[in-house]
Amino acid sequence: MEKRPVVPVNCFFHGSYNPTFEEEIAKCKDKCYRFNQLHPNDREGQLALLREILGSMGANTIITPPFWCDYGYNISVGDFFYSNHNLIITDGTDVTFGDHVFIAPNCCFTTAEHAIHPEQRKDGVEIAKPITVGNNVWIGAGSTILAGVSIGDNSVIGAGSVVKKSIPANVVAVGVPCRVIREITEAEKERYPVYTGEY
Repeated sequence: MEKRPVVPVNCFFHGSYNPTFEEEIAKCKDKCYRFNQLHPNDREGQLALLREILGSMGANTIITPPFWCDYGYNISVGDFFYSNHNLIITDGTDVTFGDHVFIAPNCCFTTAEHAIHPEQRKDGVEIAKPITVGNNVWIGAGSTILAGVSIGDNSVIGAGSVVKKSIPANVVAVGVPCRVIREITEAEKERYPVYTGEY
């Protein structure tokens, strides 16, 4: 009897070179291509295509082209979501963003994990682990968020970080690999003395 792979909890097992998955990805790439060809100020056109691409989308969503993802329908974004240029999401399973999430340029969120053993990898063994980003999170430029990671509410991920383990709420974390360096406190408000709380 063929031995079945052991799949961790909250993982989606699938193989590379699967024609069904390749067809789904091709459909999504076509939509992403059309999105990326729009005039950068065509907000109505962008929103119309994002509604086709994403699984769910909150109010006031802005994704600045270019943007690429694999399936699209596994991605959920909350209200007031903003991403800058060159966001990449390989959404082999759920990628969920809360409200008021800011993503700086050149960030990658990847749910995919390929087999470590070369024979298994060559045979296409692959799993996808979900990624969850809480409310009021800021992801710094050039950061990579890896499979299975959760980032808690209000946290900040410093530029250039590689997040391979979950990050709790209310912290600043940075580095390769990304580590918590301190908690966020009320003293943060003093960092920007020009800011008065009024527009």
